[in-house]
Amino acid sequence: MLPRVLVTGANGFLGRHLVAELLHRGYPVRAVVRSGPGLATGTSSLPPLQTLPIEVCELDLSQIMRKEALADTINGCGAIIHAAALAQVNPARSRAIWDTNIHGTEQALRLARKGGVERLVYVGTANVFGFGTKARPGDETRPYAGRRYGLAYIDSKRAATDRVLGAVAREQLPAVLVHPTFMLGPGDAKPTSGALLLELHRGVLPGYPLGGKNYVHVHDVAVATVNALTQGRVGESYILGSENLSYQEVFTLIAKVLGVSPPRWPVPPPLANFYGAVCDLKAFFTGRPAQVNSAMVAVANDGHYFTPQKARRELSLPQTSIKQAVAEAFDWFTTHGYVQ
Repeated sequence: MLPRVLVTGANGFLGRHLVAELLHRGYPVRAVVRSGPGLATGTSSLPPLQTLPIEVCELDLSQIMRKEALADTINGCGAIIHAAALAQVNPARSRAIWDTNIHGTEQALRLARKGGVERLVYVGTANVFGFGTKARPGDETRPYAGRRYGLAYIDSKRAATDRVLGAVAREQLPAVLVHPTFMLGPGDAKPTSGALLLELHRGVLPGYPLGGKNYVHVHDVAVATVNALTQGRVGESYILGSENLSYQEVFTLIAKVLGVSPPRWPVPPPLANFYGAVCDLKAFFTGRPAQVNSAMVAVANDGHYFTPQKARRELSLPQTSIKQAVAEAFDWFTTHGYVQ
């Protein structure tokens, strides 16, 4: 009999796909989510969580302190997928990001200890490793290179990763760590990563930065993450990615799928950095985040390229084309009224 799986962040972009994949394979699911409008919002492809044959537990994971609450949350579960995170990059620094990503992970570790689970799968980000070039992409052995940017998101995810690895080393906690790259696909209700498609469709991006990154279909990430419940080695990290594309390449690909013209002009790093500094000043004087910030610009100037070969070998990570991911994402946005 398959164990009940506790999924944190189940109402997020990846979380909804994780729940669907778990149900498809016959796993019982208990979903831990923060209460709010995202819980009740459903779509034809991703229905409201309350309508699914799962248990829904509404609480703020980072605030669980009482032992009784921990026991109630994990009771009857044999595994945990910890996907809850605050993936915010604007503003660059935020106490809320650290509170969610660090305290939430610490609570997931407490739940794993309390429940004596067979497996904890921690969902991180590929940016906690050093990136590389297309010819020599980064992998799980590269030391963290993101501190230079000053982004609370990737700094907090690196710190959370270290918490999990520490628990494995000190307590033999049965944890496997998966680290997605930039996810695209249907069901991005906020939207988050899919906002790029909508901006290109509206023609509001006149140019492209000179960097790039690795892209992956969100469903492929869900498949490999669920596979990690039974596959992979305890204490090991796995980058979940697919195609390394420069911004010029991915913007051209997206524009072709959407039937629009791609941005024409490369934005040299000095000009991009100047714009980022102007946005920082605007945010300082208005007290509100501007369109971008200097940290986001610095990231866009670099090539964040990774190889997913380890995950392909050990977690059977699928490799759906990014063209298909873009097409499915845009079809979903169109069907659900995001495209005007």
